[in-house]
Amino acid sequence: MLHHILVVDDDKEVREGILLQLGDTRYTILEAEDGEMAIECLNNHALTVDAIICDVRMPKINGVEAVAYFRREFPGTPVIVLTGFPDVDLAVEFMKAGVVDFLVKPVEKAKLIETVERAASQRTLFGVPEKLA
Repeated sequence: MLHHILVVDDDKEVREGILLQLGDTRYTILEAEDGEMAIECLNNHALTVDAIICDVRMPKINGVEAVAYFRREFPGTPVIVLTGFPDVDLAVEFMKAGVVDFLVKPVEKAKLIETVERAASQRTLFGVPEKLA
């Protein structure tokens, strides 16, 4: 089964790196360069996104605002935060908000794949696990 992962990061090299790391897996990568573009993608795309990888520091709509929107509007879609600026308090707040994991750049390929696989397996429809929906 093919899974769609939305990668939200203002750094094109980071998005390309994630694409390379996940390229030989069963994931199709959608890209957004900021939270605003990610929200547009989710609202206007016919595809179901199985997980979102989101940076924190971005222009327009930042990661904190974007993650809040994703959790509110797409509660069944797992969110992974990936940042170059580790902050324990922020990580705790994100985890309380329901993100699957808080990763620090650069992330090792094996850790990224493991985290994405775990997140995609937690994908639910309308907040109900897929097995029950």
